[in-house]
Amino acid sequence: MIVYDGVKTDFLSSCERDSIAVEIEENILTKLGKHTPKAEFRSWENSLNYMYKVLNDDEIPSDAGVAIEFNIPQTSKRVDFMISGYNGQDEPGMVIVELKQWESMTEVKGTDALVETYVGNGKHRVVHPSYQAWSYAQLIRDYNQTVQDKRIRLSPCACLHNYIRHANDPLDAEQYRDYLDEAPAYTKGQLELLRTFIKTSIKKGDGEEVLYQLDHGKIRPSKSLQNAIGSMLKGNREFIMIDEQKVAYEEILRFSVQCQKDYKKRTVIVRGGPGTGKTVIAINLLSELTQKDQLVQYVSKNSAPRQVYLKKLKGQIKKSSVDNMFKGSGTYTDVGRNAIQTILCDEAHRLNEKSGMFHNLGENQIKEIIHAAYCSVFFIDESQRVTMDDIGSVAEIEKWAKKEGSELHFLELESQFRCNGSDGYLAWLDDVLDIRETANYDLEGIDYDIRICDTPGEMRELVVERNRLSNRARILAGYCWEWFKKEQNNTDYHDIRIGDFEMSWNLGNGEPFAVSETSINEVGCIHTSQGLEFDYVGVIIGDDMRFENGQVVTDHTKRAKTDQSMKGIKKLFAESPAEAKKRADEIIKNTYRTLLTRGMKGCYIYCTDPGMSAYLKRRLECVMHENGNN
Repeated sequence: MIVYDGVKTDFLSSCERDSIAVEIEENILTKLGKHTPKAEFRSWENSLNYMYKVLNDDEIPSDAGVAIEFNIPQTSKRVDFMISGYNGQDEPGMVIVELKQWESMTEVKGTDALVETYVGNGKHRVVHPSYQAWSYAQLIRDYNQTVQDKRIRLSPCACLHNYIRHANDPLDAEQYRDYLDEAPAYTKGQLELLRTFIKTSIKKGDGEEVLYQLDHGKIRPSKSLQNAIGSMLKGNREFIMIDEQKVAYEEILRFSVQCQKDYKKRTVIVRGGPGTGKTVIAINLLSELTQKDQLVQYVSKNSAPRQVYLKKLKGQIKKSSVDNMFKGSGTYTDVGRNAIQTILCDEAHRLNEKSGMFHNLGENQIKEIIHAAYCSVFFIDESQRVTMDDIGSVAEIEKWAKKEGSELHFLELESQFRCNGSDGYLAWLDDVLDIRETANYDLEGIDYDIRICDTPGEMRELVVERNRLSNRARILAGYCWEWFKKEQNNTDYHDIRIGDFEMSWNLGNGEPFAVSETSINEVGCIHTSQGLEFDYVGVIIGDDMRFENGQVVTDHTKRAKTDQSMKGIKKLFAESPAEAKKRADEIIKNTYRTLLTRGMKGCYIYCTDPGMSAYLKRRLECVMHENGNN
């Protein structure tokens, strides 16, 4: 949907009457039913007056099409500005301009697309403007059938008209070079360069014909996108399915294809514990359904699983349209009903009610995902809810599916492939942590290396040694040490100090913690490891879980103040102490259960509380003695 459209002379005339921002505001209210914030209105006035100067050139055809705020179908993303027409060979084309008010930015080293700049009320990490322009163009190429069939050329660029560029500017850092080559960035004083870029693509006007074709194009994944994800998955051992994973995959595939045929809503709830292969199934479905001409997206609340599995798919490929298939769970606040054919929601236990940077958007992420898709698939483990904001539960999904008129289906994944396939280890762990009584002391026959270490240094030595094999061992910890933002990229600052043992929390820059070769020198937390797996993990259990008076106790006051997972617990304690204690206990124990089940081959544990260490040793020695392994 295009919010504002016309030819160049219409746009220039509206700018001269100072009515362009008002016209857009009125159109957004009429077409989208939304009121425009004052800050956005002011940004239109500033940026569009600049574009008036850019287009006020006789060599840019007067009947070239102009579109403002093009809502990319099946998403909540809007392209700021587009100019359409034909080149010298009468080929249809369109220039896409991403407009920014930025005055400064800093690079985020070790990434290929992230920068830091002031957005809203503070400094935040966002994508580089050239990446944003390129990704929007790629999204349109990949899913708009008319663009594919008529070979409409898309030429993206970014315009930062308030930004003063300097020599060796962070905007031009080498890590962003691939995206700058695809979508050049024009800054203050480069008006003529932007004009030249437009005139290279638009030599003849189209009277909005190309805009019309774009706006009415059917949604279909391109063959190049289908081939790209298919080739990435083919032969990739990370995503091979076995046993009941394949069974669940085939069932979900059948439900999704049926939705594609009869246009009925279906919701599939897939329950499975750690290591049952939920993500492997989701990624395989992402590929197969895309090749069946579906618009399908992989969703998770945490960015870590998206980043890691995307990297595992792409390998050494840096720039790929597959990026657009991986979404955050807050993506669907403004997406229309049944706009997407299938949404695969991984780690569904981590979904929240509100979305956005300030948690003020939307109503309920579960509702919005079901609303947006014909087929919504939720992979869930309720024992991995680890923050006060986590609302993902089977009951909550059922509730919204019924309200949305979606047919419900349930699948179970029981066999797990983490902890060397030992369901007994998981049951033993649940019993040891008093999560649930299992009376399971049987670890007989388990080929799993579990040790309780006397010092954190001993634990670190074991993990470092294991990591030399294949960079698949990591140290993790409960969130009991402060994480200072100003030191987040300083490897010499050690957040975690236990006697003479010192380490940093995982750094904020560079590759994801799970795959970076330098991560062995850092400590990961629940937010950088949940949903992922390693060969071996070392886990530091902090003072928030101790063994006192014959039982495992939790203490939320020992959590770091920078830990957002407990946000709101003080208020809940004031309102309902019993409920607050129950919630805090669940969050802390679920956190450690999750950390202690990240290793496929082994887990090495150090406890800051001597009582907890002694208790775990007794429980482990008891098992070994009963099995005759003493």
